[in-house]
This record gives sequence, structure tokens and C-alpha cells, in this order.
Amino acid sequence: MKITLLLAFLLPQWLMAQKLVESVKSTDNELTIPYQKYVLDNGLTVILHEDNSDPIVHVDVTYHVGSAREELNKSGFAHFFEHMMFQGSEHVADEQHFKMVTESGGTLNGTTNRDRTNYFETVPSNQLEKMLWLEADRMGYFLDAVTQEKFEIQRATVKNEKGQNYDNRPYGQWSEINAKALYPYGHPYSWLTIGILEDLDRVDVNDLKKFFLRWYGPNNATLTIGGDIDVQQTLAWVNKYFGKIPAGPAVENMTLEAPVVDKDRYVSYVDSNIRFPALLLTYPTVPQFHPDAPALECLADIIGQGQDSYFYKKFVLTRKALQASIFSNNSELAGEFTMFVLPFPGTTLGQFEEEMRTALKEFEEAGVKQEDVEKFVASYEAGAIRGLQSVSGKVSKLAYYQTFQGNPNLFGKRLEQYRKLTKEDVLRVYNKYIKGKAAVIQSVLPKGMEQMAAKADNYTVDTTQENPFPTTDYSKVESRKAPKDDFDRNTVPASGKNPAVEVPQLWEMAFDNGIEVIGTESEEIPLVTLRLTIQGGNLMQVDDLKKAGLASMTASMMNEGTENYTAAEFENELEKLGSSISIGSGESSTYVVMTSLEKNLARTLELLEERLMRPKFTEEDFNRIKQQTLESIKASKKQPVAIANEVYGQLLYGEDHIMGLSSSGTVESVSTLTLKDVEDYYSNNYAPQLAQLVVVGSVSKEEITPGLSFLKAWKPTAAKMPAIKLTAPQPSKTKIYFVDKPKAPQSEIRVGYRTDLTYDVEGEYYKVNLVNYPIGGAFNSRINLNLREDKGWTYGARSYFSSGEFTGEFTVSTGVKAAATDSAVVEIMSELEGYYKEGITAEELTFMKNSIGQRDALKYETLGQKAQFLTKIVRYDLSPKFVKKQAKMLKKLKTEEVNALAKKYYDYNKMFIVVVGDKETQLPKLEKLGYEIEEVKVEGEVSTK
Repeated sequence: MKITLLLAFLLPQWLMAQKLVESVKSTDNELTIPYQKYVLDNGLTVILHEDNSDPIVHVDVTYHVGSAREELNKSGFAHFFEHMMFQGSEHVADEQHFKMVTESGGTLNGTTNRDRTNYFETVPSNQLEKMLWLEADRMGYFLDAVTQEKFEIQRATVKNEKGQNYDNRPYGQWSEINAKALYPYGHPYSWLTIGILEDLDRVDVNDLKKFFLRWYGPNNATLTIGGDIDVQQTLAWVNKYFGKIPAGPAVENMTLEAPVVDKDRYVSYVDSNIRFPALLLTYPTVPQFHPDAPALECLADIIGQGQDSYFYKKFVLTRKALQASIFSNNSELAGEFTMFVLPFPGTTLGQFEEEMRTALKEFEEAGVKQEDVEKFVASYEAGAIRGLQSVSGKVSKLAYYQTFQGNPNLFGKRLEQYRKLTKEDVLRVYNKYIKGKAAVIQSVLPKGMEQMAAKADNYTVDTTQENPFPTTDYSKVESRKAPKDDFDRNTVPASGKNPAVEVPQLWEMAFDNGIEVIGTESEEIPLVTLRLTIQGGNLMQVDDLKKAGLASMTASMMNEGTENYTAAEFENELEKLGSSISIGSGESSTYVVMTSLEKNLARTLELLEERLMRPKFTEEDFNRIKQQTLESIKASKKQPVAIANEVYGQLLYGEDHIMGLSSSGTVESVSTLTLKDVEDYYSNNYAPQLAQLVVVGSVSKEEITPGLSFLKAWKPTAAKMPAIKLTAPQPSKTKIYFVDKPKAPQSEIRVGYRTDLTYDVEGEYYKVNLVNYPIGGAFNSRINLNLREDKGWTYGARSYFSSGEFTGEFTVSTGVKAAATDSAVVEIMSELEGYYKEGITAEELTFMKNSIGQRDALKYETLGQKAQFLTKIVRYDLSPKFVKKQAKMLKKLKTEEVNALAKKYYDYNKMFIVVVGDKETQLPKLEKLGYEIEEVKVEGEVSTK
């Protein structure tokens, strides 16, 4: 007793200010994420999860405020704060939050949805105290650093985010139209999280400050910390930095009645970025933790997800639609059940509406099989376990359950809820929420196809009615200030001792047929991932451009039926196991990716053998996939991002070179492909001597080897990688290539050229990526800070070097608001010129070395990260020691060497500039910049202006 009193007397008050609420440990009977939960005197909930498997920590601060706490005519505030809270606070200078985390070797971000906002960092474990200092400063000391100038810049950035992710994206506005039509006027779900931009134009910085004071107090937040932590030390830091932050006004959970749609509401809009019309039927359902939510997810899976679903068989298999799917989305206050079809041209949306309703009747008549429910549950369980690979995944789950249920210990209980699903549950929710119920029926129409709408619009929002939803009296919200600390918050916490980072322990073997195998064992979760890479891909057609896209077509066909299973039967077998097998192809390789729970590995390997060794290529599947591919290629001709990438690729490599073409091929090349071409590509080019296999997860070399016997028996072919010659001239002077996208709200910009750099982890290619870091490789790079943070013209801008076996590229990529197109080109070229002439600063060199030098701790955490690392090793015949060699190269890098490489690779006088935007408004301004300009048609035909 005396000892306890003495400690209380000696310790600072902030070490005594938390209350232990509960401690949960792992059990053998139930999947559990262990944690300790505390509550500080100011109401801040603190959850600590100790996981010493990797020397990293993840910090998450979740505020229980999203767009649902906003009001009519005052939308977008929560999302706006997601931007503003990276702009500095009382003790953290402008743009320093990103810089400090990045320089610590970490990653960071923030997200906002309808119901919550979170901010998070993943860093090496020695950086934890600094992260807590940063998060505490923007929680308790943010408002004094908010200025009108910062407000204006971030308002412009949000507008660009809206333009990039909604207005300039195919089908990007459907969710906004849906929300307005589904929810009553004034309901906080009737606008999107990004808000209505006119609302942000109406408010000023003081409105935002009041919103912050109301909702961003510690008593409305959960701080979750997971990873390689010392619990007592972490608690001490939490109390030190967060303990004195005053609580905000009390916050109560919100509940609203579900929206009622009494009759079908038909709405539509025209989208100039699309080729296919779309039809969406949305039914109101239930909130996220409602007992019926799992059954609704299962219902969506059975009717509209996967190759055995009613929608897939009725619309995709019959070649009536490019896509057809259903998804159930449940938020804190309400839910939605949305059916989506992307028909091929030729059928009206009204006809499709009837066919969708017919599909529901067919489902109703056939009923639900318990086997279908079990497949859904198995897939859900596997997905939930996959989410536990990273400490961020575990932390996110703890934060999510605490925020919305007040109980972090729901992972296993939630899983058990899904395991108890029955076919009767699924039929019950179908009858309750879907059958015979009214819906919002939205037609998304390509320009010129306005007559295709399902029916004429019959619903408009009545904005004259009185808003019936609750409002907040912000006039009573008062400013609050923390009492004086017994330490100096201006002092940035020092980093701890650098954690020891070791690359995964590897095992290797080689089969007589040429397959190289590399693996690493990880026992953290009962999951196994295999990645088989077959060299070749689209490059195999380098001498026959008429068959460009054949590798991609073959990979798509490999995902269909096999000799012993139809495509639907094969998918059923995988779903029973919670496993996945997918095959895809890119420019230089075909890849096969398999994931399996440890307990189902043997059976999943049998299915992998079936898919890889016994495909059944049918004319019916081929004709369907060929049509889908052709229509997708044609659709891309309307999409600004795809157009910019296509034109840029053709400039780098030439229109008559395989590397200048999309790996999907062209309309001309795909049109000529035959089933025989696919069969020949598979027989000739799916070859073991071109393959490398990576195995990661909870399986040893000895355990996996017997299951790979089918790969050992794989017979080699005569296939080999072709010789690649590059003949397209690179620019002798900088020139603009302009593509007209009428009325585009944003312009897509690409700047760069083809380099002579091939992939080399210990040579100049590695070094130029270091050189690029300050100019365009990080959030705090010159180009991004200029265009986004200083000007507010873009949601993001970056530059990068990429490379393979034959060549490389340097590229600057961004999308900017239309009015800033010419100015953005000027600024990009100015930054490149400045770097070329003046080189790197001492501060930038230090930042780059610290950032890159400390991020190894984050590289090998998940199975996917380990697989990526091993793929690189086996693909390029590297020693695992290359990581240490790179560290030495980084440490030795001098200003003079950086500047010499900048002179060599950043010649701003010899670059392609591609601009996709509105000709009428942008081309005249670009002509004044003094560059020669060529207008380029979408198809790639060049005509000199």
C-alpha cells in the first residue's frame, strides 16, 4: 500500500489518468484479436493490441463523425476536415505531418465515410512516440493553425477530387443521383461524403471551426494502437500527449427511421465518358449491425455475384450485358441493396428492367439451397481471416467495432453470426426488403442515347418542404484550450532505437523442367498464397501485332471451364473452401494467383492443377469474352485517363510496336483473334521453362512439395522470350500532343520520355528512383506540393521511373481542373527545369535518405508483400542481400551524384507532353506557351496542326 501511494506521489499526473476497462486475450475456441481497452479522464477510448511479429506499429484515430453529422446546405464538412487536418497544427508546421511520417519511413492517410473519419499511420516501431505527438496535436491544438488561405487551397483541392473521382470518371455521378433519389430531402445520407460543392462555396472558415469544436473532441474518438509496442510505455505516451486535451460536448448516437420508397422512382442522367448505358435498381434496407444485414449480403451473393449467380447466367453468359452484379451496402443509419447491369448496345433499359425482375422471379421460384449459403459463409470467413494479415487490418477491426458498437471484441462473434445463416434467413430478407418493393431505378445514358432510359423520369426532390431532420445549435459551441503542460510540445519527440529488420527466411528449389521455386514460411495466420509467373505476356506478339491482346484473351479463357468442371462448378468448389484462383496477363507476363486457408490447401492445389493443366476452351466462351473485350476497348476511347495513357504509350514506343499497345489489344487485333489462336498460345507459351513459383504462408517447403507434383510433371515447350527492338524516336525537343475531350471538367496530363534504363536493383535504375523522390516520388515532392498544396489545381500529381528487361520510362502524371491546364503544364516543366539546373537541396537529400532508409520495416508484413519481394528475387535472379547493398548505396549517395543523374534524366527540353482536355477552351491557351502542338485523335492518328 505504501509503495502504491509513493508511486502515485512521484509519477506525473498524466501517467495516472487512464482507467483499464477490459483485457481480452486470444482463445483456442474463437478467433479473437487480443487487446487492452482504457478510457482517459477526458473520454478518449484507447485500445492497445500488442503484436511483436514485425517491428512496426499502426496508429489509428477514429472520430465518430462523418457526413451524417452534417446538415442541409452545410455538407462536405467532415470530408473537408480530412484534408485540413494534414495542413499543420499549433506545434506542427504546414505540410509537416506528411513530411514527418514519410521521413520516419512510414505511410499515412485519412478516410471519411458517412459515419466516421479516421486518420492513421504505419511506421517502424521506434517512431511511435512521434506519431502520438502528431495525432494529439491535431486533436487538441488544431484550430489556431487554420487560416483562410489554407481553407481556400483545400477547398480547391476537394473540388478537384470531385472532378477526378466523380465528374470525369465513367459512371462517376450515379451514387450522387442515387442518394438524392433514395433518401428524403435533408436526410444526411442524401448527399455524398464529399459533399455538395456549392455548400463549401457558401461557408467560411469559421463555420468549419465550429463543426470541429462540436465533433472532434477526445470523448468522440477512439485511439487504437497495434504492433510492436510496450504497453506501459505506450500508455505513458498516450496520457502525456492526449491526457490534457479537453473533452468536447457530449455526443449521442444518432438513429433515424429507414427511408420509405412508396413507388418506383425513375431518375436518369447523361454521362459523356461512357459507351454503355447502365441500369441500377436500389432498394432501401437496414443498418450495418442489424440482424438481417448478413442475410442481405448472402442474398446479393446468390443472385448477383459470381459465375453461378442468376444475373451472371441470365445476362453475361447470354451476351446480353458486359457486367451484371448486386451488392448490399449497410451503413450506421441505413442500408441499400443495389442491382446493376451494363447492357451491350441494342436493348433498351426498359427491356432490361423487365429481365432483371424476371431474374428475381426465377430466383424466387427456385429458392435457396443451403449449399449456396455455406459457400457464402466460407468466402466471408476466408476474407475475414485475410484481413488479419497486417497489424493495420487488426487495428482497423478493433476501431470499427468500438466506434459503432462500443465493444472491440466482436470479430469472432460477428463471424459466428454469419456461420449461423440459413437458407430460410435469406428467403425471409428477400420477401421483406425486395419482393414487390419499390425502388430507385436509375438510367445512366451515353451522350446521344437519351431515349434509352428505362422510363421517363418521374421523381424530383421537393426542396420547398421543411427539413424534418435534426440540426445542431453551433452557436453554443465554445472554444476550449488545454491547460499548460509540464513539457514543451514544440519539441518533436526523438526516434527510438532503429528496430532490427530482417528479410524473410527463404527456401528454394528447382524442377527439372525449368520451374524455379522460392518460398518463405509465415505462421501468423492460417493462410497460404501461391503466385506463378509465366514470362511472355503480350510481348510474345512482338512480331505479329495482328494478334496483340492474345495473351490477355487466353488468360481470360483460362478463368472459364475446365475438362471436369464448368466455370460455375469450378467457382462453387472454390467458394466452398473460401479459396481463390485467378489468371491474368499483362505486357510481359502471365500470372496465376492462388490463396487458400491452410486447412483447405490440398484441395485448392487440386483445383489449381485442374485450372492450369486442363482448361476447356469452348467457342461459346470465346465468343462471349471476345465481345466483352472489344466493347471494353471501345469504351476506353471515351475515358480521359485511358486516352492519355494510350496516346502516351504510342509516343514512347510507336503505334507499330507491341509495347505501344495496351495488353488488351486493339479493336483491329482482337477482332481477328480465333479460338485456335487461344489454343495455340496456351500450348506454346504456357511453358514451365518460362515460369517461376512463389509460395508464402503457413506451410513449409516439405509440406508443400508433394502438392506441386503436377508442376514437376509439366512438359516444356519450345517457347522462349522474344528479342525486343525499340525503334520509335524519342523527342528531340519538347512538344505537346493534344486530344480533344469536349466539355471535360478536368484535363489529363502526361509528361516524359522513354529511357534506356533496364531493371537493376544495384545500378543506375535504383539510383534514379532515389533521385526522383524529391521531385515527384513522395507526397511532399516538389510537383505535388506545387500543383496540389500550393495551387489547389489537382487531387494529386507524381513522377516516376519504371523499367523492365528491355527499356524504361520517366513519367509525370496528373489530372488538373480544366481552367488550370496551361498553368499546370508551365509549373510541371518549371519544376523539371529547376531540378535539371539546380539539383537537389541538402534538406531534400536528408529527407530522402531518412524516408527510404527507414521504410524496410514495412516491406515484409503481409503475405502479398512477401510474395512481391520473392517474385522480384526469382524473376531477376537476385540475392536477398541486395536489400543491404541498396542500404549502403543510399547511405553513400552524395549531392553531386544526384545532380549528375538529374542532368542526365530530367532534360526538360526533350519530353513528350500529352494533354487530354476540352479543345475549345484549352488549346488556345496552350498555343501561347510556345511549344509545337500536334492534335491527336483518340484512335492515335496524328495530324499536325
